[in-house]
Amino acid sequence: MASYVRGGTPLRDEEFRAIIKEIDRPRARYNMAAGIAYSRFLEGLKRGEILGTYCPSCRLVHIPPKIYCPYCFRYLSKWVRASDEGRVVTAVISYLSATLEKLEKPEIIGVIRLDVPGYRFTSYRFPGILHRICGASEEDVKTQRIFDARVKARWLPPDKRVGSITDIECFEVIWG
Repeated sequence: MASYVRGGTPLRDEEFRAIIKEIDRPRARYNMAAGIAYSRFLEGLKRGEILGTYCPSCRLVHIPPKIYCPYCFRYLSKWVRASDEGRVVTAVISYLSATLEKLEKPEIIGVIRLDVPGYRFTSYRFPGILHRICGASEEDVKTQRIFDARVKARWLPPDKRVGSITDIECFEVIWG
């Protein structure tokens, strides 16, 4: 057993294991209200719609929606419907799942700049969503071919949707 410079009472491995219990799968259960904006957004996803809010002061569309503009703090009451199509702004290859488990097959994750008919955006501030990208290869990411590619949401069948971001299975690349 190693000696400790700062003092204290060293423990043998058996003593340490008897005291310290490691939990690799915590059983934490909780409920959280999604709030007005996210509730409406999630209900929209269940219907196959991507909803956002519009700030007339900043002229920005927020997706996911906000009730208050994060830039000018105005109350936002105008709702807009985005297309389920857009362009890939950036993408990475992920070898870990959202729960940090190693994936058998890597996934491509990216930020999608969604089209919102009737609205124009800058390349810096735009309505976007982080999601899986399908129909692209690791090579498409490494060579940056994926950047600015057109994509379209691949929705779960209506009877399988639950009002979650996973109601969109992925954004499929439209090569062409």
